[in-house]
Amino acid sequence: MVQTNYQGAMQKPIGSGFTAQSTSHEVIKGIDLTGKIAIVTGGNTGIGLETTNTLASAGATVIVPARDMEKARQNLDGIANVEIEKMDLIAPDSINEFTEKFIASGRPLHILINNAGIMWVPFRKDKRGIESQLATNHLSHFQLTAKLWPALKRANGARIINVSSQGHQFAPFNFEDPNFSHREYETLQAYGQSKTASNLFALELDNQAKKYNVRAYSLHPGSIGGTELGREAPLELFQNMGFLDADGNMLPEIVASLKTIPQGAATTLWCATSPLLNDIGGVYCEDSEIAVLTSDQEMSKGVKGYSLDQTNAKRLWTLSEELTGIKFNVK
Repeated sequence: MVQTNYQGAMQKPIGSGFTAQSTSHEVIKGIDLTGKIAIVTGGNTGIGLETTNTLASAGATVIVPARDMEKARQNLDGIANVEIEKMDLIAPDSINEFTEKFIASGRPLHILINNAGIMWVPFRKDKRGIESQLATNHLSHFQLTAKLWPALKRANGARIINVSSQGHQFAPFNFEDPNFSHREYETLQAYGQSKTASNLFALELDNQAKKYNVRAYSLHPGSIGGTELGREAPLELFQNMGFLDADGNMLPEIVASLKTIPQGAATTLWCATSPLLNDIGGVYCEDSEIAVLTSDQEMSKGVKGYSLDQTNAKRLWTLSEELTGIKFNVK
Protein backbone atom coordinates (compact mmCIF):
# COMPACT_ATOMS: atom_id res chain seq x y z
CA MET A 1 0.00 0.00 0.00
CA VAL A 2 1.38 3.39 -1.00
CA GLN A 3 1.41 5.70 1.99
CA THR A 4 0.06 9.25 1.92
CA ASN A 5 1.31 12.24 3.87
CA TYR A 6 -2.06 13.10 5.35
CA GLN A 7 -1.57 14.42 8.91
CA GLY A 8 2.18 14.54 8.23
CA ALA A 9 2.58 10.76 8.29
CA MET A 10 5.75 10.94 6.14
CA GLN A 11 7.26 14.13 7.59
CA LYS A 12 10.54 12.58 8.65
CA PRO A 13 14.05 13.44 7.40
CA ILE A 14 15.49 10.76 5.13
CA GLY A 15 19.21 11.54 5.29
CA SER A 16 19.63 13.60 2.13
CA GLY A 17 23.20 14.52 3.02
CA PHE A 18 22.49 18.21 2.40
CA THR A 19 22.15 21.17 4.78
CA ALA A 20 20.86 24.74 4.87
CA GLN A 21 24.18 25.81 3.33
CA SER A 22 23.93 23.47 0.33
CA THR A 23 23.67 25.22 -3.02
CA SER A 24 21.67 24.63 -6.16
CA HIS A 25 24.61 23.16 -8.06
CA GLU A 26 25.55 20.88 -5.16
CA VAL A 27 22.11 19.26 -4.95
CA ILE A 28 21.88 18.68 -8.70
CA LYS A 29 25.44 17.42 -9.17
CA GLY A 30 25.50 14.22 -11.23
CA ILE A 31 21.88 14.53 -12.38
CA ASP A 32 21.34 14.58 -16.15
CA LEU A 33 18.15 16.28 -17.34
CA THR A 34 18.82 15.99 -21.05
CA GLY A 35 15.52 15.56 -22.88
CA LYS A 36 13.46 16.75 -19.89
CA ILE A 37 11.11 19.75 -20.09
CA ALA A 38 10.49 22.09 -17.17
CA ILE A 39 8.27 25.12 -16.59
CA VAL A 40 9.29 27.60 -13.87
CA THR A 41 6.94 30.43 -12.92
CA GLY A 42 8.83 33.49 -11.77
CA GLY A 43 11.81 31.92 -13.47
CA ASN A 44 13.52 35.16 -14.48
CA THR A 45 14.20 36.73 -11.07
CA GLY A 46 15.54 35.73 -7.66
CA ILE A 47 15.56 32.06 -6.76
CA GLY A 48 13.43 31.37 -9.83
CA LEU A 49 16.23 32.62 -12.08
CA GLU A 50 18.74 30.47 -10.21
CA THR A 51 16.39 27.49 -10.58
CA THR A 52 16.03 28.09 -14.31
CA ASN A 53 19.77 28.46 -14.81
CA THR A 54 20.57 25.30 -12.83
CA LEU A 55 17.96 23.14 -14.59
CA ALA A 56 19.19 24.37 -17.97
CA SER A 57 22.82 23.67 -17.04
CA ALA A 58 21.79 20.07 -16.28
CA GLY A 59 20.39 19.71 -19.79
CA ALA A 60 16.70 20.48 -19.34
CA THR A 61 14.67 22.65 -21.69
CA VAL A 62 13.20 25.31 -19.40
CA ILE A 63 10.13 27.35 -20.29
CA VAL A 64 9.74 30.59 -18.35
CA PRO A 65 6.31 32.25 -18.54
CA ALA A 66 6.67 35.98 -17.89
CA ARG A 67 4.47 39.05 -17.59
CA ASP A 68 7.30 41.42 -18.56
CA MET A 69 8.84 39.82 -21.63
CA GLU A 70 11.60 42.40 -22.04
CA LYS A 71 12.75 42.04 -18.44
CA ALA A 72 12.71 38.26 -18.82
CA ARG A 73 14.81 38.44 -21.99
CA GLN A 74 17.39 40.63 -20.28
CA ASN A 75 17.60 38.47 -17.16
CA LEU A 76 17.75 35.19 -19.06
CA ASP A 77 20.14 36.38 -21.75
CA GLY A 78 22.96 33.93 -22.33
CA ILE A 79 21.29 30.93 -20.68
CA ALA A 80 20.97 28.04 -23.14
CA ASN A 81 17.89 25.81 -23.43
CA VAL A 82 15.45 28.50 -22.23
CA GLU A 83 12.16 29.50 -23.89
CA ILE A 84 10.24 32.61 -22.79
CA GLU A 85 6.47 32.77 -23.13
CA LYS A 86 3.92 35.45 -22.27
CA MET A 87 1.80 34.84 -19.14
CA ASP A 88 0.43 36.92 -16.28
CA LEU A 89 -0.42 34.84 -13.21
CA ILE A 90 -2.99 37.35 -11.99
CA ALA A 91 -4.92 37.08 -15.29
CA PRO A 92 -6.78 33.75 -15.71
CA ASP A 93 -7.21 34.24 -19.47
CA SER A 94 -3.45 34.65 -19.84
CA ILE A 95 -2.85 31.36 -18.00
CA ASN A 96 -5.31 29.63 -20.34
CA GLU A 97 -3.57 31.02 -23.43
CA PHE A 98 -0.15 29.87 -22.20
CA THR A 99 -1.29 26.38 -21.26
CA GLU A 100 -3.31 25.87 -24.46
CA LYS A 101 -0.21 26.67 -26.51
CA PHE A 102 1.92 24.25 -24.52
CA ILE A 103 -0.63 21.43 -24.64
CA ALA A 104 -1.04 21.96 -28.40
CA SER A 105 2.70 21.39 -28.84
CA GLY A 106 2.22 17.78 -27.77
CA ARG A 107 5.27 17.87 -25.51
CA PRO A 108 5.39 16.15 -22.13
CA LEU A 109 6.10 18.18 -19.00
CA HIS A 110 8.52 16.54 -16.59
CA ILE A 111 8.95 19.31 -14.01
CA LEU A 112 6.49 22.06 -13.07
CA ILE A 113 7.84 24.52 -10.52
CA ASN A 114 5.18 26.84 -9.11
CA ASN A 115 7.71 29.35 -7.85
CA ALA A 116 6.27 32.83 -8.44
CA GLY A 117 4.67 34.64 -5.55
CA ILE A 118 3.94 37.95 -3.87
CA MET A 119 4.24 39.10 -0.25
CA TRP A 120 3.80 42.19 1.90
CA VAL A 121 1.27 43.74 -0.47
CA PRO A 122 -1.63 46.07 0.40
CA PHE A 123 -5.20 44.82 0.18
CA ARG A 124 -6.26 44.38 -3.41
CA LYS A 125 -8.34 41.90 -5.37
CA ASP A 126 -8.13 40.41 -8.84
CA LYS A 127 -10.94 40.90 -11.33
CA ARG A 128 -12.75 37.89 -9.87
CA GLY A 129 -12.84 39.56 -6.47
CA ILE A 130 -10.20 37.26 -4.93
CA GLU A 131 -7.58 38.63 -2.53
CA SER A 132 -4.35 39.06 -4.48
CA GLN A 133 -1.98 36.88 -2.42
CA LEU A 134 -4.43 33.96 -2.46
CA ALA A 135 -5.04 34.53 -6.17
CA THR A 136 -1.35 34.72 -7.11
CA ASN A 137 0.32 32.34 -4.70
CA HIS A 138 -2.24 29.53 -4.85
CA LEU A 139 -5.19 29.81 -7.22
CA SER A 140 -3.15 30.81 -10.27
CA HIS A 141 -0.92 27.77 -9.74
CA PHE A 142 -3.95 25.55 -9.16
CA GLN A 143 -5.28 26.70 -12.55
CA LEU A 144 -1.89 26.37 -14.25
CA THR A 145 -1.36 22.85 -12.92
CA ALA A 146 -4.88 21.75 -13.83
CA LYS A 147 -4.53 23.01 -17.39
CA LEU A 148 -1.09 21.38 -17.78
CA TRP A 149 -2.24 18.04 -16.35
CA PRO A 150 -2.36 16.18 -19.72
CA ALA A 151 1.32 17.06 -20.34
CA LEU A 152 2.34 16.11 -16.80
CA LYS A 153 0.61 12.75 -17.15
CA ARG A 154 2.23 12.23 -20.56
CA ALA A 155 5.72 12.56 -19.01
CA ASN A 156 5.23 9.29 -17.08
CA GLY A 157 7.38 10.50 -14.22
CA ALA A 158 6.64 14.16 -13.55
CA ARG A 159 7.14 16.26 -10.44
CA ILE A 160 5.20 19.34 -9.35
CA ILE A 161 6.91 21.66 -6.88
CA ASN A 162 5.02 24.34 -4.91
CA VAL A 163 7.42 26.90 -3.49
CA SER A 164 5.74 27.60 -0.17
CA SER A 165 7.24 29.25 2.90
CA GLN A 166 7.80 29.00 6.61
CA GLY A 167 5.31 31.87 6.42
CA HIS A 168 2.55 29.25 6.25
CA GLN A 169 2.93 29.32 10.03
CA PHE A 170 1.47 32.85 10.08
CA ALA A 171 -2.03 31.47 9.50
CA PRO A 172 -4.11 28.40 8.72
CA PHE A 173 -6.52 28.61 5.80
CA ASN A 174 -9.65 30.58 6.72
CA PHE A 175 -12.45 28.77 4.90
CA GLU A 176 -15.11 31.07 6.33
CA ASP A 177 -13.52 34.28 4.99
CA PRO A 178 -10.66 33.59 2.57
CA ASN A 179 -11.01 37.01 0.88
CA PHE A 180 -11.06 39.14 4.03
CA SER A 181 -14.61 40.27 3.36
CA HIS A 182 -15.58 40.23 7.05
CA ARG A 183 -12.30 40.84 8.87
CA GLU A 184 -9.58 43.46 8.85
CA TYR A 185 -6.91 42.83 6.27
CA GLU A 186 -3.51 41.85 7.62
CA THR A 187 -0.98 41.25 4.88
CA LEU A 188 1.02 38.54 6.69
CA GLN A 189 -2.16 36.67 7.61
CA ALA A 190 -3.10 36.70 3.93
CA TYR A 191 0.38 35.52 2.96
CA GLY A 192 0.32 32.76 5.56
CA GLN A 193 -3.07 31.57 4.35
CA SER A 194 -1.87 31.47 0.74
CA LYS A 195 1.20 29.41 1.65
CA THR A 196 -0.82 27.03 3.81
CA ALA A 197 -2.89 26.59 0.65
CA SER A 198 0.28 25.73 -1.30
CA ASN A 199 1.05 22.93 1.17
CA LEU A 200 -2.50 21.57 1.18
CA PHE A 201 -2.62 21.65 -2.63
CA ALA A 202 0.62 19.67 -2.97
CA LEU A 203 -0.63 17.18 -0.38
CA GLU A 204 -3.92 16.43 -2.12
CA LEU A 205 -2.45 16.65 -5.62
CA ASP A 206 0.14 14.02 -4.76
CA ASN A 207 -2.53 11.75 -3.33
CA GLN A 208 -4.57 11.93 -6.53
CA ALA A 209 -1.74 12.03 -9.07
CA LYS A 210 0.67 9.35 -7.82
CA LYS A 211 -1.22 6.58 -9.61
CA TYR A 212 -0.18 8.31 -12.87
CA ASN A 213 3.49 8.49 -11.77
CA VAL A 214 3.21 12.20 -10.94
CA ARG A 215 4.37 13.39 -7.52
CA ALA A 216 3.95 16.76 -5.79
CA TYR A 217 5.90 18.57 -3.08
CA SER A 218 5.86 21.84 -1.16
CA LEU A 219 8.86 23.55 0.41
CA HIS A 220 10.34 26.44 2.33
CA PRO A 221 13.32 27.88 0.42
CA GLY A 222 14.64 29.78 3.44
CA SER A 223 14.95 33.47 4.21
CA ILE A 224 16.91 34.85 1.30
CA GLY A 225 18.62 38.13 0.54
CA GLY A 226 18.57 39.80 -2.86
CA THR A 227 15.09 38.86 -4.10
CA GLU A 228 12.21 41.13 -5.16
CA LEU A 229 9.66 39.65 -2.73
CA GLY A 230 9.54 42.72 -0.47
CA ARG A 231 9.45 45.34 -3.21
CA GLU A 232 6.04 46.74 -2.17
CA ALA A 233 6.59 46.66 1.57
CA PRO A 234 7.02 49.98 3.43
CA LEU A 235 10.25 50.53 5.35
CA GLU A 236 8.30 50.80 8.61
CA LEU A 237 7.01 47.22 8.28
CA PHE A 238 10.53 45.77 8.28
CA GLN A 239 11.54 48.07 11.13
CA ASN A 240 8.55 46.94 13.20
CA MET A 241 9.46 43.30 12.53
CA GLY A 242 12.99 43.94 13.83
CA PHE A 243 14.73 43.48 10.48
CA LEU A 244 15.98 47.06 9.99
CA ASP A 245 17.40 49.74 12.24
CA ALA A 246 16.10 53.32 12.46
CA ASP A 247 18.17 54.30 9.42
CA GLY A 248 16.78 51.48 7.27
CA ASN A 249 19.89 49.30 7.46
CA MET A 250 19.47 45.55 7.92
CA LEU A 251 20.59 44.38 11.33
CA PRO A 252 23.80 42.26 11.35
CA GLU A 253 22.08 39.26 12.97
CA ILE A 254 19.44 39.30 10.22
CA VAL A 255 22.09 39.47 7.50
CA ALA A 256 23.89 36.51 9.07
CA SER A 257 20.70 34.41 9.05
CA LEU A 258 19.92 34.87 5.36
CA LYS A 259 20.62 32.33 2.66
CA THR A 260 22.25 33.26 -0.62
CA ILE A 261 20.18 32.87 -3.78
CA PRO A 262 21.98 29.62 -4.78
CA GLN A 263 21.27 28.26 -1.29
CA GLY A 264 17.67 29.45 -1.55
CA ALA A 265 17.05 27.57 -4.79
CA ALA A 266 18.59 24.33 -3.52
CA THR A 267 15.50 22.83 -1.89
CA THR A 268 13.38 23.47 -4.98
CA LEU A 269 15.93 21.66 -7.14
CA TRP A 270 16.31 18.82 -4.65
CA CYS A 271 12.54 18.25 -4.67
CA ALA A 272 12.48 18.41 -8.46
CA THR A 273 15.31 15.95 -9.10
CA SER A 274 16.41 13.86 -6.11
CA PRO A 275 16.19 10.08 -6.62
CA LEU A 276 15.56 9.80 -2.86
CA LEU A 277 12.05 11.12 -3.50
CA ASN A 278 11.13 8.68 -6.27
CA ASP A 279 8.68 6.84 -4.02
CA ILE A 280 7.77 9.71 -1.69
CA GLY A 281 5.39 12.60 -2.33
CA GLY A 282 3.08 15.11 -0.70
CA VAL A 283 5.79 16.11 1.78
CA TYR A 284 6.93 19.57 2.84
CA CYS A 285 10.68 20.11 2.62
CA GLU A 286 13.28 22.59 3.83
CA ASP A 287 17.08 22.74 3.69
CA SER A 288 17.07 20.07 0.94
CA GLU A 289 15.47 17.53 3.25
CA ILE A 290 12.00 16.44 4.35
CA ALA A 291 11.03 18.73 7.21
CA VAL A 292 9.81 17.67 10.63
CA LEU A 293 6.24 18.10 11.79
CA THR A 294 6.01 20.85 14.41
CA SER A 295 3.36 21.71 16.96
CA ASP A 296 5.21 24.72 18.40
CA GLN A 297 3.08 27.81 18.80
CA GLU A 298 5.89 30.12 17.69
CA MET A 299 7.52 30.28 14.27
CA SER A 300 9.94 27.38 14.06
CA LYS A 301 11.59 24.92 11.76
CA GLY A 302 9.24 22.38 10.24
CA VAL A 303 5.65 22.29 9.04
CA LYS A 304 2.38 22.88 10.86
CA GLY A 305 -0.08 20.01 10.96
CA TYR A 306 -3.01 22.14 9.79
CA SER A 307 -1.28 22.54 6.42
CA LEU A 308 -1.07 18.74 5.98
CA ASP A 309 -4.57 17.91 7.19
CA GLN A 310 -6.60 15.56 4.98
CA THR A 311 -9.94 17.28 5.58
CA ASN A 312 -8.46 20.73 4.95
CA ALA A 313 -6.74 19.51 1.77
CA LYS A 314 -9.89 18.06 0.25
CA ARG A 315 -11.95 21.06 1.30
CA LEU A 316 -9.44 23.45 -0.27
CA TRP A 317 -9.45 21.45 -3.51
CA THR A 318 -13.21 21.87 -3.78
CA LEU A 319 -13.03 25.58 -2.91
CA SER A 320 -10.23 26.14 -5.43
CA GLU A 321 -12.38 24.59 -8.15
CA GLU A 322 -15.23 26.88 -7.16
CA LEU A 323 -13.12 30.05 -7.05
CA THR A 324 -11.37 29.35 -10.36
CA GLY A 325 -14.34 27.82 -12.15
CA ILE A 326 -12.12 24.87 -13.11
CA LYS A 327 -12.92 21.23 -12.52
CA PHE A 328 -9.52 19.60 -11.93
CA ASN A 329 -10.14 15.95 -12.70
CA VAL A 330 -6.92 14.02 -12.08
CA LYS A 331 -7.46 11.12 -14.44
